[in-house]
Amino acid sequence: MNITFLGAGNIARAIINGLLANGMPASQITAADPFPAALEEAIKLGVNTTDDNRAAVSQSDVVILSVKPNVVADLANEIAGDIGERLVVSVAAGITSASLLDWLGDDKHIIRCMPNTPAQIQRGITGLYATPAINEDERNIAGQILGAVGEFIWVNDESELHAVTAVSGSGPAYFFYVIEAMEKAAIQLGLSTDIARKLVLETAVGATKMARTQATKTPEQLRREVTSPGGTTEAAIKTLQDGDLAGLFDRAIASANARSIELAGDTS
Repeated sequence: MNITFLGAGNIARAIINGLLANGMPASQITAADPFPAALEEAIKLGVNTTDDNRAAVSQSDVVILSVKPNVVADLANEIAGDIGERLVVSVAAGITSASLLDWLGDDKHIIRCMPNTPAQIQRGITGLYATPAINEDERNIAGQILGAVGEFIWVNDESELHAVTAVSGSGPAYFFYVIEAMEKAAIQLGLSTDIARKLVLETAVGATKMARTQATKTPEQLRREVTSPGGTTEAAIKTLQDGDLAGLFDRAIASANARSIELAGDTS
């Protein structure tokens, strides 16, 4: 199976790294990009590189659209005559399958996906949506490719990708923001920057591992087990509840979901 990435930016290189780590030969991967700097980074991975999109497509079995949303239309129009029955996987945020089918041809085999930035360390989570033309073998191929950078889930309705974007696509930034806020609070209490960073990061990692390994317990149950009546944790949790942290997250994620819908309308 030969895979061509149209666009050799961060997400493309993350997926390429995952594929190489899973044993795919570099000779079966091509990265195409008009920018020499991006190609230089791809060359370091040992894969084939080119600035000719049509040539790259012609020698591929699977085409990954990994360019910025604002250039997808021009790229799709450029390669439309070369796609044929090849599987096309788009990681372009906000570009609907209807738009892709309009630009590439309504008989094309298209899968949309929404990975997130931890894909760069093979710990991502990707939401995938298959258009009606996609068969089981093509679903398995897409799962193999995106599974190289972490877990993945399929959604039955394309509109669910907006929620996937709001929760996991944007989600790493929410956790980074919480880590940032906790570090600042720790420093305000007199801890050094290094100690604050160590305490917060290890606490975040440990709590996440507990939530994963003790899957029979809900996050609420785990939280209550840590929260002794009249103790320090209860004092902190009460402050967070008084500030409506849960409501704030609800509104923040709803805002991200609404913006994803808005951007899809802008690019359709």
